[in-house]
Amino acid sequence: MLTPRPSKTALALSIVVNVEEGAEISLLDGDGKAEPVDEMNLVTKGAVRNPGNESNYQYGIKEGFKRVADLLTKYDIPATWTCAAIALERAPQIADFIKSRGDEAASHGYRWIHQFKMTPEEEREFIVSARESIERSIGIAPVGHLSRYLFTEVTRSILKSEGFLYSMDDYSGDWPFWEETGSGPIVVVPYAIDTNDMKMWADPGYTPTDWLKYNIDTFDRLYEERLAQPRMMSVGLHLRIVGRPGRIGAFEEFLKHVKRHEDVWITYRKEIAQEFSHS
Repeated sequence: MLTPRPSKTALALSIVVNVEEGAEISLLDGDGKAEPVDEMNLVTKGAVRNPGNESNYQYGIKEGFKRVADLLTKYDIPATWTCAAIALERAPQIADFIKSRGDEAASHGYRWIHQFKMTPEEEREFIVSARESIERSIGIAPVGHLSRYLFTEVTRSILKSEGFLYSMDDYSGDWPFWEETGSGPIVVVPYAIDTNDMKMWADPGYTPTDWLKYNIDTFDRLYEERLAQPRMMSVGLHLRIVGRPGRIGAFEEFLKHVKRHEDVWITYRKEIAQEFSHS
């Protein structure tokens, strides 16, 4: 589904839905520890399985996904789904939804684990296996990649050499830029942490009302600035976070606010990268 930019001054809005549930750190997948309980700021020590937290993640698949999917459909919002490949394999209903809408599936690694300790060979295998798995699940190979926070000095070079169009591992701006790598230049489409729903997990005192106001303020400022220079806003979502009944309403109110404005380009990150690379 193409979403052409309505004008040269249109504010680009990228809704990013992270699919990580079922791909997190787990003893069941051979890791030496369990995933921290983010919302409670709890960390188990040693090789202790935490079935309760495993179910906390599965909430995103069982309940949160439908709420997010329903709003994207209701308001006709295209989204980029950054998918940990194994999570998509284990939740084929999400892959089917992405395919049915023609949404973009970007890579979030083969699993939702850190890659900063990998050797270049291990990291290449990690990236390639993710791309191949997502292509099997969706039918189209991903052209964008988002690491789990930390990446290596050769990540972007590997991405470029493997045919990726863009990297999301950056928070330094409100519009794409070129990054030179050992394999040639790659487009960097910056992501954003401040507008990400993860803040409501990292700080239980940060309410959905706080998140909504901050995101509306961000949107309004960037909407004003778009007349002087190209601007982009990223909103990062997680099925297990914003998909909770007490939070999903904040996302809907944000979409209502956006829809009251003209000259907004709600689109996929690959289209933002493509427009930038041809400008």
